[in-house]
Amino acid sequence: MKKTISLLAIASLILATSCKESNQAATETTTTESGVDLSVGQEGVKDDVSNPNIVQVASASKDHTTLVAAVKAAGLVSSLSNAGPFTVFAPTNAAFDKLPAGTVEDLLKPEKKGDLENILGYHTYVGNLQTEYMQDGQKFDMVYGGKVTITKKGDKTFVNGSEILATIPTANGIIHVIGDVLLPK
Repeated sequence: MKKTISLLAIASLILATSCKESNQAATETTTTESGVDLSVGQEGVKDDVSNPNIVQVASASKDHTTLVAAVKAAGLVSSLSNAGPFTVFAPTNAAFDKLPAGTVEDLLKPEKKGDLENILGYHTYVGNLQTEYMQDGQKFDMVYGGKVTITKKGDKTFVNGSEILATIPTANGIIHVIGDVLLPK
């Protein structure tokens, strides 16, 4: 009787061990076959079927290379790649060129990361702000740095006096292209 119980215990142990190894192998194979790198965040997800997120759209724009460099330097790629929704007032390269000489280069330095986060946060609203629903005089609290004010002149919409030149819907919000860098007051 003791031999039978011992044999059953050994058989159960071998069976449990082989199932565990089989599950680990299946998991490793699935991870490897799918090509998913589990060490990266939302920004690292490769998806050619869904609409691109804010960071992916901005990264593909030749007019927003300075903004993308600033987002990277501030460490905000993961934040702006998440589900949102977010509204980003996205200054063009030409908008950054209007700043005093050396300003952008200075802000991209590691020791200026906090200032850069504040400036970029002043361009970001949590939620979808669609121009057709914005009203003259409306104010919105931004992620950092206070409120922005919307102005309407005819069918044109402005944020803190900067005209919204284009609106691009993304998978996680809206990008409003603007021709000026908004500075927190």
